[in-house]
Amino acid sequence: MYPFAYTRASDTREALNAGRRGGRYIAGGTTLVDLMRETVERPETLVDISGLPLREVTATERGGLRIGALVTMSQAAADRKVRSLYPVISEALELSASAQLRNMATIGGNIMQRTRCTYFRDVTAACNKREPGSGCAAREGFNRMHAILGTSDDCVATHPSDVAVAFAALEASVHLLGPDGERTLPFADFLLRPGSTPNREQAVQQGELITAVEIPALPRPLRSGYLKVRDRQSYEFALTSAAVALHVSGGVIREAKVAAGGVGTVPWKLPAVEQHLVGEHPSEALWAAAAARAAEGARPLRHNRFKPELLQRTVERQLRIVGGTK
Repeated sequence: MYPFAYTRASDTREALNAGRRGGRYIAGGTTLVDLMRETVERPETLVDISGLPLREVTATERGGLRIGALVTMSQAAADRKVRSLYPVISEALELSASAQLRNMATIGGNIMQRTRCTYFRDVTAACNKREPGSGCAAREGFNRMHAILGTSDDCVATHPSDVAVAFAALEASVHLLGPDGERTLPFADFLLRPGSTPNREQAVQQGELITAVEIPALPRPLRSGYLKVRDRQSYEFALTSAAVALHVSGGVIREAKVAAGGVGTVPWKLPAVEQHLVGEHPSEALWAAAAARAAEGARPLRHNRFKPELLQRTVERQLRIVGGTK
């Protein structure tokens, strides 16, 4: 680990001033500290924001939810409003990491976390995300856990967050506070596909601070859930996952929200699946037909050619569960 300075912000203004000078924000530290130990990240200054008043889960005037950036994963998962209104969020959080990490890690930190690609974390390997222009060792290396959607010639790493898949499905937004004031980004614009600049992962400007994630009001009744497929049941990242929310009224699907994890360079929204569902009556045939569109545009690599089929099966299974026909 390289030497660094440490400061603790007592309020948001102090945090923003330190961030504008190049300081890196830290709260739970469950990702950044690991990367510093591995010398992947080498910040000169850490700005501890754990004392800022961003730890509330509140209902919005329109019937949605606003989750403060410093709410821990375990707090968000256990919150009654989250569990009753959007079970998909609670389920995604509870299937993440370990209980100890969920007690420390924050919602803001979770969506800012960097990839678990082994080549990114090995400073001796070529990685455009870590060192632009150096190449991508994963393309020709062991790439079983890597992405099949949203990839580029420069990067095939997946985004590791489970709850980010739920946020993508629900079309959440991210609230930011920076030197130039407040702004809000749709979640789909917050996380960036790699393209030719895989080192730039979020649409966050220097010094900006995440203050909350907001989930919009969705029509009721709403059934939702999260399904994660992994090599083992404890503390493992997804081979693929599916977040599904369905509004069914009068025996017809009026609205559908579907996203996948473990297969994309960012949490992958599945509009083709959603469009196939809306206006239809729930049925086994419908789930299969909709899920068949989940892997459209996939570009599998040598070791993850199984992922398109696994993704389709995972989406179909979760549609049956949420749709009540399992």
